[in-house]
Amino acid sequence: MTRFLPRPSGSLRRRLVLGVTVLATAAVLASQTLGYVVVRSWLLDRVDEQLVEFHPPAPAFYDALDGTLPTPREQPDILPSDFHVYFYDASGRLLNGSLGSETKPGPRLADDAQDLGLRDGHPETLPATSGDGRWRVMLNPGPGGMNAVVTLPLDTVDGAASKILWLNAVLLAVTIVALVALGRWVVRLGLLPLTRTEGIAQDITAGRLNLRLPDTDPRTEIGRLGRVLNSMLDRLQKALLAREASEARLRRFVADAGHELRTPLTVIQGYAQLALRPERRLARELQEANRFIAQNAQRMSLLVDDLQLLATLDKEPSYRRERVDLLSLAADAVTATVAHSASHPVGLGPLYTPADPTGTEELDIAETVGDPHRLRQILENLLSNARIHTPPGTRVHVRVGTTEAGPGTGGTDRPGRFTVSPALPERMLISVIEVADQGPGLVPVDAELVFERFYRADPARSRLHGGSGLGLAIAATIAEGHGGRLELDTAPGHGCTFRLVLPAAGPGQQP
Repeated sequence: MTRFLPRPSGSLRRRLVLGVTVLATAAVLASQTLGYVVVRSWLLDRVDEQLVEFHPPAPAFYDALDGTLPTPREQPDILPSDFHVYFYDASGRLLNGSLGSETKPGPRLADDAQDLGLRDGHPETLPATSGDGRWRVMLNPGPGGMNAVVTLPLDTVDGAASKILWLNAVLLAVTIVALVALGRWVVRLGLLPLTRTEGIAQDITAGRLNLRLPDTDPRTEIGRLGRVLNSMLDRLQKALLAREASEARLRRFVADAGHELRTPLTVIQGYAQLALRPERRLARELQEANRFIAQNAQRMSLLVDDLQLLATLDKEPSYRRERVDLLSLAADAVTATVAHSASHPVGLGPLYTPADPTGTEELDIAETVGDPHRLRQILENLLSNARIHTPPGTRVHVRVGTTEAGPGTGGTDRPGRFTVSPALPERMLISVIEVADQGPGLVPVDAELVFERFYRADPARSRLHGGSGLGLAIAATIAEGHGGRLELDTAPGHGCTFRLVLPAAGPGQQP
């Protein structure tokens, strides 16, 4: 249906002025037409009333029949006003005599009363015998079967109607001119906020994305439009900033991945070329070269595995869904860590909660629903980082428990807490595993980036301890995939507390 509708052309201001002018002109024209019809009908009714009230004197019928009616010069005062009376005899023949002045052409009457088409008491309009004049006529019966036709000229009515028409035409022309002039001014004033919006929109298009529309009054259409556009601009600006940040992270990710892969590839290439030289090498030298090649190949394999795992978790994460006892998980991880390295004492204890701020209560089961292997991977990564990035002898505490989400426990944001995942609802029942060390801690600049991919707090990007800088990024992705998050509380000289926060499994909850 829309293709059959006319397409608007021209500016909005022009269309508004044209539309208002057309509507107002139509309204004025309708009111003038109605006034003209009413006035003309009223004047015509006045003429009809005069015709109905006037009755020719009875002697005039006989004088007309005898032909003794006075001449027009002899009867100047016989009839009032402009009345003119014509007579028909009993046979319907028009008589020669008439009453009234003949200064103007009379009505065009038929010679036979049967051809008049007049009814008694019903006035009709007839043209004049010459010229463009018109007469109002009415049949009036007389004595002896005779009839009289009483007439009045409509010159007064037509003159008044003509003057009204001319006056209406002048008023209509003045009205149209005034509407166009005043309409343009009113429309320009009404569209002033829209004009300002257009200017600001052009500035925004030019790149000034921080500008916003000033007219946001919800009581006006332009104000509501301004609020909607401002909201849209906020979302667009956030989306652009997020896209720029994502592109920057992607570029940094690709650069870091290339940097990480380049070193082992260079080592493998160098030792392989050394082994392929024709000179004879000692068995010890060949064994050392092979060892370096195998070591760097293994490191590169681990890096590729981490990259593939991270890509899989970002795109299509697949987790097992079963009830997991986090206390048993933490106990197994602590046992494996102690057996692997005795340089860092590791203890297992209850979680510090507002009800137990010192952690003196007995350990209790803390359950969640998820993939036990992936959750074990997070815990092993946290324990490995605590062992690698703190001096030997630093004590590490693993705490497990169930509490409610809040600034003092975990799961929500607060100053000094760092994470890349959204906050959980406050007072939500959560299961928590904390890995806290008494090491040197991190400054806020490093803590904000610790979950970034390939990030290392070591400015020299030291690889003495292995690792690719992807462990915490993978751990945070797995935690978020389980409906929780991984967060860090730290300060220089106060150690690091990594906290795995997961929704607690309710009684009888099935995976």
